[in-house]
Amino acid sequence: MDAFSDPQAVARYADNPPRMVPGYADMLRMAMLLLAERAPNDAQVLVLGAGGGLELKVFAENRPGWSFVGVDPSAAMLDLARRTLGDLSGRAHLHEGLIGSAPRGPFDGATCILTMHFIERQERARTLQEVRRRLKPGAPFVVAHFSIPQDERDLWLSRYAAFATASGIDPSQAESAKIGIGERLPILSPEDDEALLREAGFTDVSLFYAGFAFRGWAAWA
Repeated sequence: MDAFSDPQAVARYADNPPRMVPGYADMLRMAMLLLAERAPNDAQVLVLGAGGGLELKVFAENRPGWSFVGVDPSAAMLDLARRTLGDLSGRAHLHEGLIGSAPRGPFDGATCILTMHFIERQERARTLQEVRRRLKPGAPFVVAHFSIPQDERDLWLSRYAAFATASGIDPSQAESAKIGIGERLPILSPEDDEALLREAGFTDVSLFYAGFAFRGWAAWA
């Protein structure tokens, strides 16, 4: 995640997800609606990987009674989140660090969008357990990230790059991103991702989103 310390990478961050993640805006709205199925009107929501503030802004604009604790290890990305939120930033406490040092809640819901694929499997299991511990019984958890069948990894990453190119990303940049992701990210299979959620204590794990190389699940504490 060193790129999130690079000022240029941070400055570009807000522009990239809509062009590189199929259905990104709709996926965030779906995440908000899934939280709202069980979270009360005055919910406090935990947002893991909150740097940039894109999902925080969608949630805050659509649910004026909600407040948020955003967790991210990058100070630069949290600064970007504050700028993204603007006048809404007073409803979000932004915590620099990892989930183990975050406030303990308990929270009415939680999300982790486009973050888990940066975390190695063993640490990912611990991260999910820490999220689960911070949720009220029955609270929703919504997660989305790269998730690819391991025997089709090259195929789906090529499709990821093709989508980015079709969305206006320079082809050489898209190809470079594909190579870097394939070499550096510990991407799991959908079956492994679902198993980790269950092992962490989440129930009723269900797929709500699939966009080429990305998958998203809703689960309950």
